[in-house]
Amino acid sequence: MSDLTDFRLQKLTALKKLKLDPYPQPNLEKRDLCRDIINEIDKTVTVAGRLMLLRGHGKILFADLVDKTGKIQLFFEQNTLGAKMELVKLLDLGDIISATGIVFKTQAGEITIRVSEFQILAKNLRPLPEKFHGLTDVEERYRQRYVDLIVNPDSREVFLARSKILTELRHFLDKNGFLEVETPVLQPVYGGASAKPFVTRHNELREDMYLRIADELYLKRLIVGGLEKVYEISKDFRNESVSRFHNPEFTQAEFYWAYVDYDVLMKFTEKLIINLV
Repeated sequence: MSDLTDFRLQKLTALKKLKLDPYPQPNLEKRDLCRDIINEIDKTVTVAGRLMLLRGHGKILFADLVDKTGKIQLFFEQNTLGAKMELVKLLDLGDIISATGIVFKTQAGEITIRVSEFQILAKNLRPLPEKFHGLTDVEERYRQRYVDLIVNPDSREVFLARSKILTELRHFLDKNGFLEVETPVLQPVYGGASAKPFVTRHNELREDMYLRIADELYLKRLIVGGLEKVYEISKDFRNESVSRFHNPEFTQAEFYWAYVDYDVLMKFTEKLIINLV
């Protein structure tokens, strides 16, 4: 155990001795979002998020709180908090807290919340990566994606972009009369692509099964069955090399359209890509 982790555990113990739950379950569904605080000068707001920067000492402390929409500065001071200022000493980088206070603008022009009430929602026991360099090791970033999301804002944008792409892809295909379907992930015979499959065992049937490497064969069977426009956005699996650009588990979209030729499909695919962009 590192010295920093041990120090944080001591703070956790201190919270418990004060009869404060370090992992409460509050209802903050109607909290204010960081991106909206700019329009709330001189108003009382409540925010919640992770502490990503702490600076100051003694009777004042500034902190950066980050939620899903952005960052806001918090200002803790003895004059406002009184005896509760002692609890500020138990805060660490990475802690998730809620804070209530009046919004004001500092002399430097930064929108800030003068905290009058705060609560620790989740005490962080493991130190975050150093803030100026973040999580730079590629393998660590992919193995600890949750830490990567905390310290690298660009990674969050990738998740948001992926979600928007899949949502719009579905919307476009649905709007053009395609039916979304689900085909088997476990298959007795793999096909639809030239790739090595993952092999598993079906105990009841006493036979080997394969994680699908493509959706093609089952989608074409649905076309044969009379479903004229079908598509699937699915997880496929290929037991091959691993790199940043080649994952054995990946998302793939396939669609099939009866009674049209490849010229129609090429033009349709062009429209789909243009729509996504």
